Amino acid sequence: MNNYTREDILRMVEEEDVGFIRLQFTDMYGTLKNVAITSSQLEKALDNECMFDGSAIEGFARMEDSDMYLRPDLNTFEIFPWRPQQGKVARLLCDVQKADGSMFESDPRYVLKKVIAEAKEMGYTFDVGPECEFFLFHTDEDGLPTTFSHEKASYFDLGPLDLGENARRDIVLTLEDMGFEVEESHHEFAPAQHEVDFKYDEALLTADNIMTFKLVVKTIAKRHGLHATFMPKPKYNENGSGMHMNMSLHNEAGENVFNDKNAPNGMSKEAYYFIGGLMKHIKAMTFITNPIVNSYKRFVPGFEAPVHIAWSRKNRTPLIRIPADRGGNVRIELRSPDTAANPYLALAVCLAAGLDGIRSKIMPPDSIDRNLFEMSEEELKEAGVEKLPMNLMEACQEFEKDEYIKNVLGNDLVQKYTQAKKKEYEEYVTQVTEWELNKYLHRI
Repeated sequence: MNNYTREDILRMVEEEDVGFIRLQFTDMYGTLKNVAITSSQLEKALDNECMFDGSAIEGFARMEDSDMYLRPDLNTFEIFPWRPQQGKVARLLCDVQKADGSMFESDPRYVLKKVIAEAKEMGYTFDVGPECEFFLFHTDEDGLPTTFSHEKASYFDLGPLDLGENARRDIVLTLEDMGFEVEESHHEFAPAQHEVDFKYDEALLTADNIMTFKLVVKTIAKRHGLHATFMPKPKYNENGSGMHMNMSLHNEAGENVFNDKNAPNGMSKEAYYFIGGLMKHIKAMTFITNPIVNSYKRFVPGFEAPVHIAWSRKNRTPLIRIPADRGGNVRIELRSPDTAANPYLALAVCLAAGLDGIRSKIMPPDSIDRNLFEMSEEELKEAGVEKLPMNLMEACQEFEKDEYIKNVLGNDLVQKYTQAKKKEYEEYVTQVTEWELNKYLHRI
């Protein structure tokens, strides 16, 4: 992590000929917003004097207390490598403050910081390595996105089958220019689907990195005449895009607390408890980790996304997997989140659920090492395996029942988020779709 001072920022802006700075923050949906300033206004911004109208951002402030301020996190200063070399463009990610100088409780970045502070009190740091999937589609003659692609490539294919290979290479090189350690990138299962994995890091930095990653992917794709989408399921009968989260906790000595070399599976009690917490709260968490109507089109048996609440060390069909690691470092992979999620809120609920598991010593049920997609309903019932919520409203209802997970977000954000998502679901169910017209119009 960078450790920049105010003087460092001012010096870099001058030395690198930065003409424009984007002060970026994230709304409750995980959409990146920004206020742009010229370098002449930078000192004012570094004094936390850059104000914006919070009532203009859905889920932020009411009209009567709408003046909000951006507090730049100096360690997030980054110059965009794709912008001009003279009058360069840089960014600073910001926390949101109220007019009285206190933190805005519903700022997603602040929500995550609160849970990280809780973990620190328990002696833990939370490290996360995300696996982000996305599609690269063509645009039409007006430059608008389509779901069309010429390519027919699948897992790990390369050019000429993988027509997005050049764009993906440029994405990776741009990320590395911005300080990312990209562990691997490859073509995914579905045509036009890609994955880029970057090195695990402390949770706040990982959430910041996911936001930067999405911006880079979309920007570089556009330069190649393509549209990058993180929509979980853009095409029927094809795999959807997930954002698997590989999680571990470290103690103050820097040791992975999920490791226990003397245990049969090399897993400590804390690892089991963390899994237990995730499984206890996962139905409510799904409202945050899978936040749009389309997220639930991905939860279809046989398309790699998990459907059942179970865990395993051996197979990839359950919700939670313990990946093999030659270094003996145990990590817990949660496979249900998708890239539509707000990464700050998604990581906040993951960590909070795991901490609840450790505090309350919640043991998970036995692992299920069979292919869950091949088990009958009777076998699943016998094994006590439940399903994830199957639509956004079901997830909302589960969320409203879980006081612990709601408390992570706080009353204000819970109220705004649930209201917005209920409205989204109601809009969806009242639509008349092309499928319905094709199915019924001619014969009813």
